[in-house]
Amino acid sequence: MKPLIRFIHLWAGLVFGTILVVLGLTGSALAWMHELDVLLNPTLLQVAPPPGLAQGSPMRVAPATVQAASERLLADPLYGRPSQLMLPERAGDVFVAWYRDPAQQASTWNVAISRQVMLDPATLIVTGERTWGGLGFSRPQLMSTLFHIHRYLVAGETGKTVIGVTGVALLLLSLTGIVLWWPRMTALAIKGALTVRHGGNWPRFNFQLHRAGGFFAAPVLLVLAVSGVYFNMPQWVLPIVGALAPLAPNGKAANRSAPGTAPIAPHAAMAAAQARFPQARVSRVAMPAKPGQPYEIRLRQPDEVRAGDGATRVSVDAGDGTVLRTVDPLRAPAGERFLGWMFPLHTGEAFGLAGRTFISIFGIVPLMFFVTGLVIWIKLHRPKKRKAKVVAG
Repeated sequence: MKPLIRFIHLWAGLVFGTILVVLGLTGSALAWMHELDVLLNPTLLQVAPPPGLAQGSPMRVAPATVQAASERLLADPLYGRPSQLMLPERAGDVFVAWYRDPAQQASTWNVAISRQVMLDPATLIVTGERTWGGLGFSRPQLMSTLFHIHRYLVAGETGKTVIGVTGVALLLLSLTGIVLWWPRMTALAIKGALTVRHGGNWPRFNFQLHRAGGFFAAPVLLVLAVSGVYFNMPQWVLPIVGALAPLAPNGKAANRSAPGTAPIAPHAAMAAAQARFPQARVSRVAMPAKPGQPYEIRLRQPDEVRAGDGATRVSVDAGDGTVLRTVDPLRAPAGERFLGWMFPLHTGEAFGLAGRTFISIFGIVPLMFFVTGLVIWIKLHRPKKRKAKVVAG
């Protein structure tokens, strides 16, 4: 079987290697997405901290502050009602109001472009705005561009599918690489398969680096492959996970209050969600996009593995404030808990600062494998071409 496995490994690397290099390098930067964005755009994303709080210290936003921010935007004809309001996580952060652009929705080849408006939570002064989703290398657009290259190849649903297929290719590369690495079960053979020596022989060093490096990198590559496929093509992963472990029922919540009921304000929906999880920090408030839809509140509980926005979700009836559904990652079925680890492992945040640093450095590994693999391929094919020339002569 090894010739077939070697063939699969070779051509999967040649066909998808360039995309994997791009994903690795953009992933290195995205491991520090928020920090880099703030560094590039301090006047847009940073303000003076509220009185009594040090810059960068954790903070929780009160429902009254969310209401005041919503009313400030709604009263201004330049902005209006946002589709979503992202709350500051730390003192000195800003509100980020999202506005969908009906003229630039997601399509087969295009990524949806949204408008972001930043708001000082203390003074309610707009600090600026930008678009999110377009292609550009200005300071406000750079992190958006890197994200959409990494997630969509800036090609909408088509790029998303291509990256999903690339994740499957990475899975094949990792598994076939382990099979090709596998030595005879002797101490000397195993030591040789795990050793990288230069010794003045560049081709041998290149081969050993590719082989031994692949063994050590394979577990991380497998995690990145599975999580990457899940993010982009969950319909490929959910049936497999569901067959092995229970998953929560899927589907969207809908208002149960009578049609035409006067909608509650955002702060009331936030308060209802926070009452269900008193220790959690509310990170996002998504407004109902159309009649019949509830508020979607996102929170982070103290013990969640996912940092930042967290993974706790509460659907609140936009008519009467009733909690319709909760998603609690700390009490989720086994299958949901497995899936809940995908993002923290993919970004490294599951292991804090050390994990993010590791993932950031690991982003150059696909480039190393692509270069060393290409050198091996060229080395193996040159003698065949020379022999063909001799025979022809």
